[in-house]
Amino acid sequence: MRHLFCSLAILCLLSASTLAQAPEKYRGAVAHKYKTVGDTELFLYLFTPEDHKATDKRPAVVFFFGGGWNGGTPSQFVPHCRHLSSRGMVAVVADYRVKSRQGTTPRECVKDGKSAVRWLRTQAGKLGIDPHRLAAGGGSAGGHVAAATGNVIGLEEQGEDLKISSRPNALLLFNPVYDNGPDGYGYDRVKDYYKEISPMHNIRKGAPPTIVFLGTNDGLIPVATGRKYQALMEKVNATCEHHFYEGQPHGFFNYRSKDNFLDTVTKMDQFLQKLGWLEGPGKVNYEAVKP
Repeated sequence: MRHLFCSLAILCLLSASTLAQAPEKYRGAVAHKYKTVGDTELFLYLFTPEDHKATDKRPAVVFFFGGGWNGGTPSQFVPHCRHLSSRGMVAVVADYRVKSRQGTTPRECVKDGKSAVRWLRTQAGKLGIDPHRLAAGGGSAGGHVAAATGNVIGLEEQGEDLKISSRPNALLLFNPVYDNGPDGYGYDRVKDYYKEISPMHNIRKGAPPTIVFLGTNDGLIPVATGRKYQALMEKVNATCEHHFYEGQPHGFFNYRSKDNFLDTVTKMDQFLQKLGWLEGPGKVNYEAVKP
């Protein structure tokens, strides 16, 4: 009987230990836990320049992966981070809750995105980051998370210090889900609160300068959506650059599509130069940044 109790105790300890998620390992990145929700621990993975110091005040960016708010991993934007860190930025990929792993809704995805931006600002003095030059980026549903951090008011995580802004200073969006209205993507999942969470429906004066990459054959995000978003940004005198890629489908920008990857990352680099965050020119080394 004593052995039985010991075995049960060991099994309980092992079960409890599985609740704490170990961070992923990405070559050259340092993991930082930015949020705990129940049994879920969420991490940011920071890529820093070789000569980086905690006393620096470098521009930074945090990327959110795509996957329909259902799945995906931070590895999607590791190549982008490797390039930008080689250019002198602190570049970050974020994990956030998704339906397949945590049973969450798009609301929680946005809350985690805002928490990630806020955490980086909170820790800026320790991480060598300029809190006034912090961008958010992402692809597809991750592009939605990024765009929502920049435009949506509310959807903040309870208990956080709201005196520290969760709004980024720029947006880098790759075929983003930026319209959740009746004619947009994901409406069936957010129809009861689409006006609250849809970036398209929350553009206002002071919107962060934004660059968008979209394929003309994207089966999820029509070119017309991009045109409308551009017009709304121009209406409030906000900077917005759309780059349309003829004949390209959803996800055309990922690392595996070499030519598109190199072109979009080059244009992203140039956009950051226009903001004064990078000094150009910056050539992308495809092999050096591979996942």
